[in-house]
Amino acid sequence: IHCHSAATDASGVVKAVMDDIVHFEGMTLPGKLRIALACCLNMCGAVHCSDIAILGIHRPPRTDHEKVPKMCEIPSVSASCPTAAVRPATVDGNR
Repeated sequence: IHCHSAATDASGVVKAVMDDIVHFEGMTLPGKLRIALACCLNMCGAVHCSDIAILGIHRPPRTDHEKVPKMCEIPSVSASCPTAAVRPATVDGNR
């Protein structure tokens, strides 16, 4: 299983897929299977020619603005988000 480009963070998708197909890891089955992950609908790199093609589209996480200010990890969570998709609704009293 591989991700053709780095536009999608494939680690979560790869983990979920590999957890389900762990049975196919050994050499006891008859044929090989190619699984590929594309990051957009263009599917460049012939991802669609794989046996199984997965389309992973990045979307920002949903934020529950009532819970965010009450969490103690907020400074580290906000700092680790490169796109500022996770942030408190108010900063210094401003919305």
